[in-house]
Amino acid sequence: MKTKFIFITGGVLSSLGKGLAAASIGALLQARGLKATIQKLDPYINVDPGTMNPFQHGEVYVTDDGAETDLDLGHYERYLGAALSQQNNYTSGSIYNSVIQKERRGDYLGGTVQVIPHITDAIKEAVINLPNGEDVALIEIGGTVGDIEGQPFLEAIRQLKNDLGKENVLFIHLTLVPYIKAAGELKTKPTQHSVKELRSVGIQPDIIIARSEVRLPEDLKKKIALFCDVDQDAVFTGVDVDNIYKVPLEFYNEGVDQKIAILLKLPAKNAELAPWENLVYNLDNPKGSVKIGIVGKYVDLTEAYKSLHEALIHGGVANEVKVELEYVNSEKVTPANVEKKLKGLDGILVPGGFGSRGIEGKILSIKYARENKVPFFGICLGMQCACIEFARNVIGLEGANSEEFDKTTPHNIIYLMKEWFDFRTKKTETRCEESEKGGTMRLGSYPCKLKKDTKAFEAYKAANIDERHRHRFEYNNKYIEQFEQNGMVLSGTAPDESLVEIVELPGHPWFLGCQFHPEFKSNPMKPHPLFREFIRASKDEKAKK
Repeated sequence: MKTKFIFITGGVLSSLGKGLAAASIGALLQARGLKATIQKLDPYINVDPGTMNPFQHGEVYVTDDGAETDLDLGHYERYLGAALSQQNNYTSGSIYNSVIQKERRGDYLGGTVQVIPHITDAIKEAVINLPNGEDVALIEIGGTVGDIEGQPFLEAIRQLKNDLGKENVLFIHLTLVPYIKAAGELKTKPTQHSVKELRSVGIQPDIIIARSEVRLPEDLKKKIALFCDVDQDAVFTGVDVDNIYKVPLEFYNEGVDQKIAILLKLPAKNAELAPWENLVYNLDNPKGSVKIGIVGKYVDLTEAYKSLHEALIHGGVANEVKVELEYVNSEKVTPANVEKKLKGLDGILVPGGFGSRGIEGKILSIKYARENKVPFFGICLGMQCACIEFARNVIGLEGANSEEFDKTTPHNIIYLMKEWFDFRTKKTETRCEESEKGGTMRLGSYPCKLKKDTKAFEAYKAANIDERHRHRFEYNNKYIEQFEQNGMVLSGTAPDESLVEIVELPGHPWFLGCQFHPEFKSNPMKPHPLFREFIRASKDEKAKK
């Protein structure tokens, strides 16, 4: 079967949930026995989200091949159970950059380089090169219809309908139907204007998914169908849910996948949704709860920890408990209030991040977890802070720190590693502080070997693993002997032992830090081993109390 393409656009306003909608549709198509892939096209000029502030754009998601991508790729991987790559995320910046590089090389033979056809052709090439034998490719267009920067993407997908054949292309438009409480009415006018805007650039949606606080009655769907020129049975409610993993089931109950199958002439199969139904049942019917404190500096915007948040929920599913998250601002943690801030937590997690802001609060929180036997999980910067805390308060290395925060520290427990062997490329990699910020970190999947009889080995049940990284600074190997003599176990290293990847403390209910980001490889159907065991330890310690 020739690959079918589904383009998903959004209107009225941002944050409607296009990424979740796209991922849910992909999950439904997979449940029908189809092979699906998915892609995000983002209109912003940044080459990738790697240098963007989490307050601006949420977390930076990292793929196996080291691509720094939009956080929606996390939804895609979690819902489809797939490992995506750089091919699955393009920005205006990356598209323009590739065209400019061609122009500089003389590929256009001195011709005038323009948005049409050169930029639009580059976008079309990115889309067409995506499928690799899949039955369906879902393409989400970031931003909102009407945005100036999004116009080349809309023009490109308009052209693709003719290029690929109308029978192979479907347009889905996600829009808002607000409920005006004062009037007690649902309003369709924003949807009508959004579709009008889309049609003005030559795209007629085949399906409309209306985000709403309540379900749309049939007469309202009929009105939207009439004014937006779509089939009445092609207007669906994207109703608000209390749990994002209910979205595929809601779409199925609305008949979204069935309509897609009819319009694209896909094989008539019933969706096998038992795994999703079981997941939702387990989330709605926990046998207990644990309270996990996330001590970080982006606590005012949970999108900055999106994958982390979901991985903890997955760990709760594996242990049949509800995970209650309490965000603790590390900038406000002091020696005087640390006990008050953290008392009552069943587990403490210190996530990744960059910069010195809030670091001392993280270190104080780790000290509290270590001394009070509270299960602790440190990720990336969280692991590095755990090493700094241990060096200062157990080994007695006064002034121990990371070169990232203090270049004059007498004990650079964490330092900028200039050179290491990359087991993926089989080449020696180098970096320096003066290099450009974008894409210069240790990025993507790297191998790690585990020591037997450790918590890490017990969790993974394997001696060799691969995990995704995103960081510049590393553990300084010259301190290994002092750490081991004082009881810290270096339970995970690079295959040649040149890099320390996991540290842990025996005799503690759960005290483990990892240099990588395990949250990027967790999904609801297969919770990550470290999150599963962290939540288990938190659950067990709560039971003991």
